[in-house]
Amino acid sequence: VTTVISVPAHADYYSEKMVLSMGMRGSEVTRLQDDLKSLGYFWSNSTGYFGSITKQAVMNYQRSKGLAADGIVGRNTSREVKLDKVIKTAKNYQGVPYVWGGTSPSGFDCSGFVYYVMQKNGITVPRTTSQQYYNTGTWVSGGNLKRGDLVFFTTYQAGPSHVGIYIGNNQFIHASSGSGKIIISSMSNSYFAPRFIGAKRVIS
Repeated sequence: VTTVISVPAHADYYSEKMVLSMGMRGSEVTRLQDDLKSLGYFWSNSTGYFGSITKQAVMNYQRSKGLAADGIVGRNTSREVKLDKVIKTAKNYQGVPYVWGGTSPSGFDCSGFVYYVMQKNGITVPRTTSQQYYNTGTWVSGGNLKRGDLVFFTTYQAGPSHVGIYIGNNQFIHASSGSGKIIISSMSNSYFAPRFIGAKRVIS
């Protein structure tokens, strides 16, 4: 089986592997400021200029994540921002109804939820659980899960038939047909634990 790495739905400082630092101007600085604002680290207007206020916001964010607080947005910092945004987006839809074939906030199925959340954050993954399992990202073991990884289970049929997004602390968020809505579950849940079949990393 050929593994296809997920591709960005739109270019941004994360997908373009840009380094943002003091003195820079442009749309990607604006995007960074907007991202930090949505995560609660930037309180000023998004001007597109990377000045001292933006640098301090970046440093505060880096400290909170255990990163080197140099005020420079490189690969590690931009990845953490992307992961935080993905998980924040996913959590915003807790309680939304489960709808078979659904791919919108009016209702999601499991793979439709993953597809929508990733797309909202500039990451394109395939639409179905099977395609997400076989045709995107890189394999990771259950013991090496990181936030943002896709976790797969065999449920109503053999093979990958359910998917969610790992959010850390042994938990994942998913569209549950049993609960009829978007919920957070434990990877150690008596139903899901024995049905776990693998994970893929789509945010590297």
